Amino acid sequence: MIDEKNYKAQMSTVVLPALRRCREEGWMDPAHAAPLDPPASPGKLHYVCYSAEKFHGLNIDYAQARFRGAIVISHGFTEFAAKYAEMVWYFLLAGYSVCVFEHRGHGYSPRDVSDPSLVWIDDWHRYVDDLAQFCKTVGKEYASDQQLHLYAHSMGGGIGAALVEQYPALLDKAVLSSPMIAPVTGMPNWLTGGFVDAMCAVGFDKHIVPGHSEFTPHLDMAQHAGASEPRVTWYHELRRSDSHYQTYAATFGWVRQTLRLSRAVLRPDVCGRIETPIMLFQAGKDVWVLNEAEKRFVDEVRGSGGDIVMERIPDSVHEIFSMPNEVLEPYVHTVLDFFDTPALTVIGKDD
Repeated sequence: MIDEKNYKAQMSTVVLPALRRCREEGWMDPAHAAPLDPPASPGKLHYVCYSAEKFHGLNIDYAQARFRGAIVISHGFTEFAAKYAEMVWYFLLAGYSVCVFEHRGHGYSPRDVSDPSLVWIDDWHRYVDDLAQFCKTVGKEYASDQQLHLYAHSMGGGIGAALVEQYPALLDKAVLSSPMIAPVTGMPNWLTGGFVDAMCAVGFDKHIVPGHSEFTPHLDMAQHAGASEPRVTWYHELRRSDSHYQTYAATFGWVRQTLRLSRAVLRPDVCGRIETPIMLFQAGKDVWVLNEAEKRFVDEVRGSGGDIVMERIPDSVHEIFSMPNEVLEPYVHTVLDFFDTPALTVIGKDD
């Protein structure tokens, strides 16, 4: 693991130089036409990939010689590809190529609001179909004839849950880390749904929601109590250094779509479609997604004969990959062990 006491130096002098030498940047057409009313920002969706073959050629200490396939990373709300450099490093060391997809409205992908701090989407299905197209094309190419896995966090985990429901044969395995099966909104979500629907109906769908703010260069570690300060500081410096990374707040339209996504992925009949083996990680100190919704999702999938396990990390905050090494190291090993272990036949699963 990267030494937290020397985190910035190791990331700057060891990890990033190696990643740059096996990094390939690309752009993909959206799965569907962009929204027409109002006109959407033109452009292709952005992604960054890392070749296991090129990484192996760097003769990095502890790197696995055996190529295992590819891992697609689906990031969380207001995140971006560069934030996942450390996880990419660990996946490369384990012998996987890695493909990080930037969802619409994030990073260098096009966005449909003028304020760079805000996130808006017209239809949550767009997230899912774009990610599916990315997996079918770029992900499959990097996986070659080996397995293709998904590592998905928070919003990206909610998208990932919908992905394995709608495209059951696309992935070999999926890790959903603190997935946004349902967001924390400060009110019962049924009540929040009525409120945001009303606000969108009167033209506020692209306005910031109460309680959120635009990006500020000041970092308050009190908001990240329990996480690794060097890691959180590193993420914040990435945001400060690039305006593309300064998405920071939700719009009423985005909240409306996340609640619709939540209702859709929790439907028992839809949960019954899942064929992909899943490991869901639950953070015990999560303040951004609802633990009870994650548990309900696991119960629905398992009740339908699906292959799913849940690993609860009681003392972790929402971003488990931001935790100190004593939490992060067993987490990373558990993720990699899950990906590397042959899937068991699911007894009772319909063909």
